[in-house]
Amino acid sequence: MTKLRHVIGISGGKDSAALAIHLRDKYPKLELIYYFCDTGKELDETYQLIESLEGYLGKPITKLESEEAAQSGKNPFDFYYNSYKGYLPNNVARWCTRKMKLEPFEKFVGDSPAVSYVGIRGDEDREGYISTKSNIQSIFPFRKNIWSEEVITSVLSNSNRNEISDIYATLINGSDLDRVTSVVNKELRLFGRNQEPKRTDMMDKLDTLLYVDVVTFNHVVFKFLKTRNYPLSFEEDYPLLNDGQVLVRDDIFKILRDSGVGVPGYYEKLDYEVNGEIGQYARSRSGCYFCFFQQKIEWVWLYEQHPDLYQQAMEYENEKEGFTWNQHESLQDLLNPRRMKQIKADHLKRMNKEKSKGSKFLIDILDDTESEGCTACFI
Repeated sequence: MTKLRHVIGISGGKDSAALAIHLRDKYPKLELIYYFCDTGKELDETYQLIESLEGYLGKPITKLESEEAAQSGKNPFDFYYNSYKGYLPNNVARWCTRKMKLEPFEKFVGDSPAVSYVGIRGDEDREGYISTKSNIQSIFPFRKNIWSEEVITSVLSNSNRNEISDIYATLINGSDLDRVTSVVNKELRLFGRNQEPKRTDMMDKLDTLLYVDVVTFNHVVFKFLKTRNYPLSFEEDYPLLNDGQVLVRDDIFKILRDSGVGVPGYYEKLDYEVNGEIGQYARSRSGCYFCFFQQKIEWVWLYEQHPDLYQQAMEYENEKEGFTWNQHESLQDLLNPRRMKQIKADHLKRMNKEKSKGSKFLIDILDDTESEGCTACFI
């Protein structure tokens, strides 16, 4: 019988660390495999988190690295930076995530079936940049809907309405079944050349079914998957089916602190001064210290807290070729004292505006684009 592997990628971020702790504590019978894709350009706090997690989990976290980079003797980022002739990764050409995260992970899994657990929270509306290999199925334990959008699209497709209604009939009856059947049988509008379902319709149907009963919906999906070629079809049962818990950012910090693993130091807010006022900054994400998804205030944080790393990041830029971490502005440009002051003043103004809305978390203020980026790097 084919054995299904259960894997968790540890990015060095708060969410993946909390997910590893959460699953280990709540589902101790799951044989979880932990891995970390090292770019060679992480902050020290990332490696400290990995070490602390290994102690708590009681298992090693396997370090994955590109084989060709390892053979070159260079760290992964420098190897691929040279391979791409100094072309820096960006939000359109994310060779960094593909070459240093996804490809080593997919090689690690191979062609055997695997469930990959992703730490996207219940207060986020995204799926991220994840593997699309058919033998790797993504599960999102922090959300009410633990299933990937690809699975949901299949389950709720117009062509499967009768099958889903029949599965529900094996689990519930009476008025509950009547209510659910009326929702399931509602036809989704199709659009475009490929006649894809309208996403708003599909999400409305999903939300209604989850509202009626999350656990029953999970069992319906699981029974549906058992008749398809999904990795979870190899399982007789699956403990996460009976979980309807939703975890948000506040829960993530609590898990990390209560476990003793702690919150990575780069999330801790620090004071800065501008125009006689005090603001606060920190990093909003894990990953490479020069990540192009950073906001300008995070580059200021890097310069003031890790000037040596800022200098190293500058050395990768080639302004003549237009290869800079930020569009239309180099790190040398950011060093202008007037520019630094402007970035801080703009950030403080935004910070005060967000505080007036009652935002509890600094990284709500630091980065309202937290949902952008690669799950392999940031969660």
